[in-house]
Amino acid sequence: MSDNKLSPQAIETELTKLEGWTIAAEKLHREFKFSSFVEAFGFMSSLALVSEAMGHHPEWFNVYNRVVVDLTTHDAGGITMKDIEWARKANELS
Repeated sequence: MSDNKLSPQAIETELTKLEGWTIAAEKLHREFKFSSFVEAFGFMSSLALVSEAMGHHPEWFNVYNRVVVDLTTHDAGGITMKDIEWARKANELS
């Protein structure tokens, strides 16, 4: 998995494969909604383990049944394949 910043064209190509994700403030962005706080928190707990295994941690925010995620690779100065892969895993777990 590359830590190199993706070009705008590469990001657009990858976005076509990531349901629900957009670009906001130069980061991958998505809001997940669940039926309860417990489901939202369970989603975050599962992704915390994924994040630790990947060594890649999201910017995220939770209120009740909603989890808002923003992804960027700070060391690379933008979106990388690490962010894309994390987003894929989040979609799978949601």
